[in-house]
Amino acid sequence: MDQIREKQPAARPVDLRPLPALIFSSRWLQLPLYIGLIVAQCVYVFLFLKELVHLVLHAADFSELQIMLVVLGLIDVVMISNLLVMVIVGGYETFVSRLNLQGHPDQPEWLSHVNAGVLKVKLAMAIIGISSIHLLRTFIEAGYVGTAKSNYTETGIILQTVIHSVFILSAIGIAYVDRMSQADHD
Repeated sequence: MDQIREKQPAARPVDLRPLPALIFSSRWLQLPLYIGLIVAQCVYVFLFLKELVHLVLHAADFSELQIMLVVLGLIDVVMISNLLVMVIVGGYETFVSRLNLQGHPDQPEWLSHVNAGVLKVKLAMAIIGISSIHLLRTFIEAGYVGTAKSNYTETGIILQTVIHSVFILSAIGIAYVDRMSQADHD
């Protein structure tokens, strides 16, 4: 019975009038944007590998604190790359065209129920994670206050903390509004 359901013909495309067809087709204008994000991700892969090679070649010369800062930088690059994947895959699937990954063993779990609201919440959480790494790096580097290595003032650290808190509050607001809209649909 399941095989019969799987082999049903695909729905016949609806013929649209010229203006609605043009408007609907305009979603393909986003394709170069997603390709550009893929290129940006390639840049992040290059940056990651460059920093990793630098860490490996100079690990003996680095202090534990310097190694920790480089590793936090690597984690930051990975998190930004994860954010790019979410935007590229989720955005393309939501706004341009289906990827038809059902049943593919590598399909991301979250992609099966992605919509604009879910994507916004996931992006907000990723931004909070990236901001957390930056704030942690700032706190660690602030330990150098009074030396030539510190670039942070007390005001700068407080502002970064406030901005991070605003990110958290924004994510909570986005999640709340998404949950309210889902409750309305149910």
